Amino acid sequence: MPRVLAFLFCLLAASGLLAQPLRMVFVDTEGGQATLILTPRGESLLVDAGFPGNNGRDSDRIVAAARQLGLQRIDWLLVTHYHLDHVGGVPELAAKFPIGAFIDHGDNTETSPQARALEDNYRKVLATGAKRLTVKPGDVLPLKDVRIEIVAARGETMTKAVKGGGQKNPLCPEAERKADDPTENARSIGFVLTFGRFRFADLGDLTWNKELDLACPDHRIGPVDLYLTTHHGLDLSGCPQIVHGMRPRVAIMNNGARKGGSPAAWRIVSSSPGLQDLWQLHYSLAGGKDANVAEERIANIEEKCQGFGIELQATRGGVITVRNQRNNFAKTYRP
Repeated sequence: MPRVLAFLFCLLAASGLLAQPLRMVFVDTEGGQATLILTPRGESLLVDAGFPGNNGRDSDRIVAAARQLGLQRIDWLLVTHYHLDHVGGVPELAAKFPIGAFIDHGDNTETSPQARALEDNYRKVLATGAKRLTVKPGDVLPLKDVRIEIVAARGETMTKAVKGGGQKNPLCPEAERKADDPTENARSIGFVLTFGRFRFADLGDLTWNKELDLACPDHRIGPVDLYLTTHHGLDLSGCPQIVHGMRPRVAIMNNGARKGGSPAAWRIVSSSPGLQDLWQLHYSLAGGKDANVAEERIANIEEKCQGFGIELQATRGGVITVRNQRNNFAKTYRP
């Protein structure tokens, strides 16, 4: 068996696949955000699809990002939860660009007229014959090159640690729970992506108490290299127990000018142990001069922006390069 593995390793090395990076684009949807991931073998995963309307603004930006990566279709679209800025843009995107399959946590748990309309529109896309995969905590997505493990879905969280997690969390004794969140935010799909030594955590819009369930008494995720801020950097999420326990080297705040990027959440992320840099999709008006990063690491500095995103490449060895589409400022982070 070791000879077979060595032979396969040599084949991969000769083909150049081992040297190929994982590529990601954090697409600005102005108060929302869509993450497009491309593996070395050319498999693609889009997380969320932005808002509907706005003259097709968000779907156009996602399609532009997909074409920039050389894609002819998106293999998987993961809908973290049934809110307008996450699932609302699915029908428009599906009408403009082929999508192979959809991932979700099951039916919408909210029952308002708007919630029903959002789910109806999503179901119409599924009714065209698209493949649907419903996930629960502990599931691993069927992508090659990367391991994407679901840590939260439909209000449930992992009961055991993912590989790399399980550390005792010294911040738990001082944790304070908030009122339980009955909305779809608390039902968000959260996942950890592993690519060689590189680890990335995306918890959707998961709210405070669900994060505590993942972080205490043992941190079930453990250290990561990259953290996409939970819930756009709103202080309803992003408790220090989850964020500081992940010890991200790099964080990206998926905020809008007037949504998310709250000073309290910003301070928790920016003070995380081991953090080398925080990047932002937007300058936060609420943050002002005290709770925003340097402009070189902000993709959109004007409230009425042009939709600049943030690009990232990660190697199997854990080297991360981040680039701001607005000014082409780039920085590399080594493990």
